[in-house]
Amino acid sequence: MGYDSRFCFPLCLVNLLVMKTLRQQNRPVISYVPRVEPAPPEHAVKMDGFRDVWLLRGKYVAFVLMGEHFRRSPAFSVPEAAQRWAMQMRQEGEITS
Repeated sequence: MGYDSRFCFPLCLVNLLVMKTLRQQNRPVISYVPRVEPAPPEHAVKMDGFRDVWLLRGKYVAFVLMGEHFRRSPAFSVPEAAQRWAMQMRQEGEITS
């Protein structure tokens, strides 16, 4: 004998609904945390002649202290570009504060 289709369908539907609600209840809550850049890493090399520029993995990166945290620049191929970015960040920080 086979299963009665009228009996199996509601039972399967109930199982799916129960499993789905349990799965959603265990979902972690995702909240936004602003990204805070760290200070220059220990393996970065400070560039002589530049206030904020460090050599990191073959690229030039600027780290600027803004308030209590450092902001890190994108990677540049020349140190002058990284220093320009740092000066712009300092000017923007002076304007907003």
